[in-house]
Amino acid sequence: MARISGVDLPKDKRIQIGLRYIFGIGPFIADEILSKTGVNPDTRVNKLTDEDITKLRKVIENDYNVEGTLRGEIQMNIKRLVDIGSYRGLRHRRGLPVRGQNTKNNSRTRKGPKRSIGGLKRKPMAKK
Repeated sequence: MARISGVDLPKDKRIQIGLRYIFGIGPFIADEILSKTGVNPDTRVNKLTDEDITKLRKVIENDYNVEGTLRGEIQMNIKRLVDIGSYRGLRHRRGLPVRGQNTKNNSRTRKGPKRSIGGLKRKPMAKK
């Protein structure tokens, strides 16, 4: 089983797809890594040799921010925005969409589930 950057890659997938399971590696960077190391993209993860795994591990560690370091960098960027009090920082602090989306009807992902207003009953209308 190949373990790179603290992530177990799925055994039966091609290495080109398996690398994408690492946070911070997408299709383009996966192809770039494979061309740098000379590993065939069609090779299955369970068919990789130890030499190929060490090549991949070295390139990823030296050239790319992935997993923990990338997550930390993203968190530091958000913290910087909050600290300087920018508009985007305020949106992060309040848990609202940051990139200008409409919030009247949608944005339930950022705002969370609807809060029902309970305990309020209408007063019956006075009879004439």
